[in-house]
Amino acid sequence: MKIYIHLLAFLLSVSWAAAQPPDLDAWVARTMKTFEVPGIAVAIVKDGEVVAARGYGVRKLGESAPVDANTIFGIASNTKAFTSAALAMLVDEGKIRWDDPVINHLPQLHLHDPYVTRELTVRDALSHRSGLGLGAGDLLYWPDTTFTRDEVVARARFIQPASSFRSRYAYSNLMFVIAGQIIPAVTGKSWDDFVRERILTPLGMTSTRLSSVGLRPEDNAAYPHSRGWRLRGTLRPVPMQRNDVWAAAAGIQTSVNDLSKWIIVQLNEGKIEQNRLLFSERQQREMWAATTVVPISNVIEPLRAVTPNFSSYGLGWAVRDYRGRRIISHGGGLTGMVTTVQLVPEENLGIVVLTNQEESGAFSSVLYHILDYYLGAPYTDWISAYEAARSDKLHRAETAEKTLSDARAVHSRPTLELARYAARYRDPWYGEVSIKLEKSGLVLYFEHTPGTIADLEHWQYDTFRAVFRDNTVPDAFVTFFIGADGKIGSVKMEAVSDLADFSFDYQDLHLTPAP
Repeated sequence: MKIYIHLLAFLLSVSWAAAQPPDLDAWVARTMKTFEVPGIAVAIVKDGEVVAARGYGVRKLGESAPVDANTIFGIASNTKAFTSAALAMLVDEGKIRWDDPVINHLPQLHLHDPYVTRELTVRDALSHRSGLGLGAGDLLYWPDTTFTRDEVVARARFIQPASSFRSRYAYSNLMFVIAGQIIPAVTGKSWDDFVRERILTPLGMTSTRLSSVGLRPEDNAAYPHSRGWRLRGTLRPVPMQRNDVWAAAAGIQTSVNDLSKWIIVQLNEGKIEQNRLLFSERQQREMWAATTVVPISNVIEPLRAVTPNFSSYGLGWAVRDYRGRRIISHGGGLTGMVTTVQLVPEENLGIVVLTNQEESGAFSSVLYHILDYYLGAPYTDWISAYEAARSDKLHRAETAEKTLSDARAVHSRPTLELARYAARYRDPWYGEVSIKLEKSGLVLYFEHTPGTIADLEHWQYDTFRAVFRDNTVPDAFVTFFIGADGKIGSVKMEAVSDLADFSFDYQDLHLTPAP
């Protein structure tokens, strides 16, 4: 069905129509209670109409301001589809090609392997097959750092690959930061200005922001909430992250009303109105084409039905199947918020679920309940299924951590006096990390990440456990390697638990004493 832009305002005024799950309100309420989510927003687009666009709960615990259809949430990696679309528009205009080497447009780009520097294409950068490891380089912008976008691109050269080029899938925010910088190189406009002028304004996405920078307390914005990285503490509001540096990968803040407009254009093959395109159907096929194979993980029995037969990544979109239909989708996760956008082209169906808590089981429970309704699938209690999956995940992580603790040499002592561990250390891609001896003991500081401060508790031998004062930052083991001369030669870090988000890529740091 062709959708014209002058109909959008009318369509979006239809909050609840008959073509939606009749128990949706009750289902969302049960989901929020089960997973302790303060606020959720849901939108459903079917056959070109917005049949649901509604908020539930509150924006912030302890306050009464409600979530509504215009409340903005950080959609994190759902931003990647916007960056891909922006580049698709440049492909349509003949200014770039998907298979252009990135260095044709960013000659300042250098990666660790000169071959990859020369061969990396725009398509590679958008499909997670660069050879970098999972989340490599994320500490350059998350948690909040002092780096600029250009500095992030410059430091990419020091990050060592984890696999050979194009050999496997490994999710990479860094590559999308790099891809976003192609836009100013080609157009003279920043990623932010281009996306605002060429996507948000034509679609009438008036409440959307391109990062969290500038948000005010009085704005209609959901606040992030967290129990801490262990997922066991008391739920509390946490500060919003400043995501302008990696905006092309994860910056957009938007509402279900605005995302409904985005979905309508996606399902309408890039058409805004009869003779006006956001991007061509040809480029949409490119973005939705399976480009990189994504391994399929084993899941516990209650979630068997959501396990796909195929899973892949296109250009800014994930491509998989569910109950015989192709699903075009993406998820997004920030500290205190997780979200999803799902498209079922065969059914002309789009679904958005935004939450202000970091429980992915909450948005998944709502998503699959809606999908099953439209696909005519038998009833499944997805809330109970995802609650069981959450319990299994926590149990496995806690069992693994207990095993580590039980094997610990509790009576061992550090090789050196504590004062000799205190020094400045440097990693080639991140930069400086300092360890200081204070009254409380050794304290770790990430120099470019002001909020990332940890107390070092002796674990065993020359390994300490970094316990970060911000409990949303996961603990890490810090191991000092001492040479034959009795001096510290290098320091390695690794996350203590599998519950640590992959963006805390401590394991990629190669710290050595700074001169």
